[in-house]
Amino acid sequence: MAVKYRDYYETLGVPKNASQDDIKKAFKKLARKHHPDVAKDDPKAEETFKAINEAYEVLGDPEKRQKYDTLGPDWQQGAGFGGGGFPGSGAGGFDFNFGGSTGFSDFFESVFGRRGGSGGGGDPFGAFGGGAHRARSTRPIAGEDNEADLLVSIEEIMTGSSRQIRLSQPNADGSGSTEKTIRIKIPKGISEGKRIRCAGLGNLGYNGGPAGDLYLRIRLERHPLFTVEGSDLMMELPLAPWEIVLGTTATLHTPHGDVKLTIKANSQSGKKLRLKGKGLPKGKSDYGDLYVTLSPEFPEESSSAEKELWKQLSEISTFRPRD
Repeated sequence: MAVKYRDYYETLGVPKNASQDDIKKAFKKLARKHHPDVAKDDPKAEETFKAINEAYEVLGDPEKRQKYDTLGPDWQQGAGFGGGGFPGSGAGGFDFNFGGSTGFSDFFESVFGRRGGSGGGGDPFGAFGGGAHRARSTRPIAGEDNEADLLVSIEEIMTGSSRQIRLSQPNADGSGSTEKTIRIKIPKGISEGKRIRCAGLGNLGYNGGPAGDLYLRIRLERHPLFTVEGSDLMMELPLAPWEIVLGTTATLHTPHGDVKLTIKANSQSGKKLRLKGKGLPKGKSDYGDLYVTLSPEFPEESSSAEKELWKQLSEISTFRPRD
């Protein structure tokens, strides 16, 4: 099956020479607009949000971005792809297809997400042409383990969930592939990098040997509000200058529901407030914390009346930040 190239720069609306900071800003702006919790009336919001996430997953990582730029639109002709679209495809290779059901597109899976030989039996003949050697061997040979990325959201790991995965698995004898749909359980609180084992769903064995396993490695979906550090969540709370000076009450949208946060008068920019137990699951019943950093924002433009008030404030205020 042909795999279509994805233009991640076009997805984020940035030029190819965009800085990492510009890419981050573009992602945040688009993610806040298209997050399913916000764009509830848009039936394509989830699909759009996942595309934005995938683009940032690549362009927001300098190493992945360099690989992506090097391969370019003619990526299938690059070294290691052999014109077939999948790294290592061919004898002893890995040519699974998930039909986008892992949360990543087939293009991403082909270039970044698929790995063979994650342990277990393996194919001792794969590097030497495979087929002819296997044909001469009569002893059972275990199939190779394989690994792919599984994109999950913060919401999914808050209580645990399940996901249907579509899997197209190459036959051992090279006679096409077998398609199946499996349902996997995403445990509550599972963290970035952990793996879910799908027994017997790796490469098929030979001469009656057992199939290898498929390991789905957890990748946490980038969120427009939160960044994840272990079981803790970090977020910035934008505030108007007068809210910092006078104090205010802000409503925060957290994975645990809405929370009202009181900001004391004369709080300082960059101050970090801790909301205990409002982070991600940690163990069976415990949770990490949510840390909120106060971040004053200033208007890009001011009316004449506003400028006059700022001027009056500057004249009567005794505050001198550089003294």
